[in-house]
Amino acid sequence: MGALTTHILDTAHGRPAVAVHIDLFAYQGAGWALLRSAQTNADGRCDAPLLQGADFVPGRYRLVFQIGAYFKGLGLALPQPTFLDQIPLEFGVGDAQQHYHVPLLVSPWSYSTYRGS
Repeated sequence: MGALTTHILDTAHGRPAVAVHIDLFAYQGAGWALLRSAQTNADGRCDAPLLQGADFVPGRYRLVFQIGAYFKGLGLALPQPTFLDQIPLEFGVGDAQQHYHVPLLVSPWSYSTYRGS
């Protein structure tokens, strides 16, 4: 059974990013539809897969990470507006029977992602 999961690591501080709000969208015909929202736990992960089973189908998806609020919540002195605020990641799912893990490695100044396991 396939699933979609994510994990956020704060590379500036060398730890999981806790309490980051995440929105998951799917492209449906004429635009993006919000499927669900979640928040990361103490390990920088969501408590459950964002999608799994019959809800996880092939298609185009977008994760939006509210990373500006996370770094602001840490009390960092950041310029306004922040360099990174919302980080949208768009990706495709070709085989929903597989596990798609989409980690985010982030600092106030950069981010990277990949398809993990």
